[in-house]
Amino acid sequence: MKFTQSWLKEHLETEASLEAIGDALTRVGLEVEGIEDKAKALAPFTVAYVVSAEQHPNADRLRVCMVDTGAGEPVQVVCGAPNARAGMKSVFSPPGTYIPGKDITLTVGTIRGVESHGMLCSAAELELSEDHDGIIELPADAPVGMPYAEWAGLADPVIDIAITPNRPDCLGVHGVARDLAAAGLGRLADGAVAPVAGEGPCPVAVRFDFGDEPALSPAFALRLVRGVRNGPSPEWMQAKLRAVGLRPINALVDITNYLTYDRNRPLHVFDAAKVKGDLVVRRARSGESLVALDGKTYALDETMCVIADDNGVESLAGIMGGEASGCSDATVDVLIESALWEPLNIAQTGRKLGVNSDARYRFERGVDPAFTIPGLDLATRLVLDICGGVASEIVLAGTIPEPRLQLAFPVGEVKRLSGIDPSVDEIRAILTALGFTVAGEAPVLTVGVPSWRPDIDGKADLVEEVVRILGIDRVPSTPLEKSDDVSRPVLTVLQVRTRRAKRALAARGLVEAVTWSFVAKGVAEAFGGGAEALALANPISPEMSDMRPSLLPGLVLAAQRNADRGSADVALFEVGQIFRGIRPEDQKIAATGLRRGTAGVSGSGRHWQGAAAPVSVFDAKADALSLLEALGAPVDKFQIVAGAPSWFHPGRSGTIQLGPQTVIGHFGELHPATLEALDIEGPLAGFEIILDQIPQPRVRPTKTRPPLDVQALQPVTRDFAFVVDRATEAGKILKAALSADKALIAAASVFDVFEGAAIGEGRKSVAIEVTLRPTDHTLTDAEIDAVSGKIVAQVAKATGAVLRG
Repeated sequence: MKFTQSWLKEHLETEASLEAIGDALTRVGLEVEGIEDKAKALAPFTVAYVVSAEQHPNADRLRVCMVDTGAGEPVQVVCGAPNARAGMKSVFSPPGTYIPGKDITLTVGTIRGVESHGMLCSAAELELSEDHDGIIELPADAPVGMPYAEWAGLADPVIDIAITPNRPDCLGVHGVARDLAAAGLGRLADGAVAPVAGEGPCPVAVRFDFGDEPALSPAFALRLVRGVRNGPSPEWMQAKLRAVGLRPINALVDITNYLTYDRNRPLHVFDAAKVKGDLVVRRARSGESLVALDGKTYALDETMCVIADDNGVESLAGIMGGEASGCSDATVDVLIESALWEPLNIAQTGRKLGVNSDARYRFERGVDPAFTIPGLDLATRLVLDICGGVASEIVLAGTIPEPRLQLAFPVGEVKRLSGIDPSVDEIRAILTALGFTVAGEAPVLTVGVPSWRPDIDGKADLVEEVVRILGIDRVPSTPLEKSDDVSRPVLTVLQVRTRRAKRALAARGLVEAVTWSFVAKGVAEAFGGGAEALALANPISPEMSDMRPSLLPGLVLAAQRNADRGSADVALFEVGQIFRGIRPEDQKIAATGLRRGTAGVSGSGRHWQGAAAPVSVFDAKADALSLLEALGAPVDKFQIVAGAPSWFHPGRSGTIQLGPQTVIGHFGELHPATLEALDIEGPLAGFEIILDQIPQPRVRPTKTRPPLDVQALQPVTRDFAFVVDRATEAGKILKAALSADKALIAAASVFDVFEGAAIGEGRKSVAIEVTLRPTDHTLTDAEIDAVSGKIVAQVAKATGAVLRG
């Protein structure tokens, strides 16, 4: 919502400064988004007189001008504008001036060998219009040396405030002034409108035709003004409209636009000569269309409310008028409409047709029903004063709703809900200044809600009104009570895991990415999604049409965007929600990592000691297991089996599970077909761990840490090389070795794999290191040999392995 300072002061009698107005607006909840003070921005620009304009000696299109700036001797300016000539007045900027239209700061320059001490400016260079064909030409009576902004009437700051959806009353300048007056910034001007007496009945009748369905318009008022002279609106009105970003059109249209901003009362004007018969307010019929005032044709349906005559649809109710009945300079008789519309229907219609207008913006939030007739009278008075003519009486269809609500307001609610304890007189004064009627005595007041406040429903809303006018700074600072009890954790297990996962992955050199929860349907399908139930009804764009089934698509696309910009070796991670269905339990929290190029665990890129290898399944596996270990998961109990979902490479991927029914996650290199489908270049290796699937930690009877178990006896390591079938998994060998003596064997790991003719075709040698950790005495050779024998026997039994000779 934009308005000028002088416009506000037409409704608010105040001597407050611009800064004080801005502070007060934000304090009462009308947050200031910006104040455009052209007088300040254009202060260095002055009115100047061109004494002479000679041809530049070294350029055909340049002139050397001597310019009288009113500050002493004329200065020399090189100008390339085609209209620069002796005897004209224009706008001058001296060296050191910032030119907003060109984003430069002037200096004394030399142009084709001639010095230039300033600049004669165009409207585009001052960001006043798009006109850059020549310098600004001013009338002969413009005083030389005077600040241009002051002479041009640009010294009126424009204030831009953010209006929340619950405050439609402040979509008019009068409503903003009411809030400021209540906040003590001045006195609200009388907003009463004197009725305009009509001469004779309105020849055009209005009727509703909604059949058995609910009416989409509570009330519709209309009157005719005969004998108008339509033309340009007065300069004061044009200046206001231009200041808020509206283009003046003609007096009749400008009046309706002016009242839309001045009093939050959208109206519409019809050229009476173009209206055939009476007006009918009804639902549109299938197949009807309207060429609107924006020149576009809109196809209508039965859900939309229209205003029609014998010719057909003339206006899209509450949103935009039709081109056929619009007013022009030839208009002589005009019909002025002031109506009320169903807000929800206006919002649905505007959204369906993609039409945004000032009228729609206000009607879908709610306008003051009590101002329907006064708004029509005010518009009539402006038309009569500016365009002349004779007004008819008002015809009204429907009934204007009466003020709807009386609330019992216990004044003690202010202190209970906000901590502020104002006096009853303060509460009464604030509510009265805001337009509420207040009756009764404490402790319970009877408050009548004004017709322009549809957002007030209960006593909590009244407390909010009192608090925002008194000021949030009145709320006392009260420390929380300190409890002697030990505070309990406030984060859930899943929240703790989310935070730990981010720290753990960042510590491994991966960079956190935050991607959209939506992906294109083709991308979703490539990663196991794309179900119809997960398609968005109203997507932002075709590339964001479906809920993501995995975090991998977003990371894959992000990695490719980095590669396209020269960062091929990237390692990314994300912790967030994924969607496997529409039920609550189908929404999971995943921790996902992705490595591209040579961004492996041990580093990336080329080095004099040797170039890094491309990322592989083992990088992804290492990341996944490291993450699980950091989360405190029972990694030693997890099973790692070959195979993963179809978007992973079938021979270079694995699944981490706790039995077939509890899949913790997957890791591996991405399938070449998946990369091709997404137009992605590899190599890429990643993992995805579902945090919800990790078993809950056991509840311990005490929070005390167990005693540190430090063994004084030296551990013993033994190496074994087993020859097995090539298809045998190394994990099975390790599992069998560990089970040979659970009390004595502390760890086992693979340190070598060998295949060759010496081993035999279809066979391989897997060498493992086993750590024995004694607890009560040093192991003898016999005991070590006995355990070794158990290991060999257990591995042979589980895998058919033989000890390599």
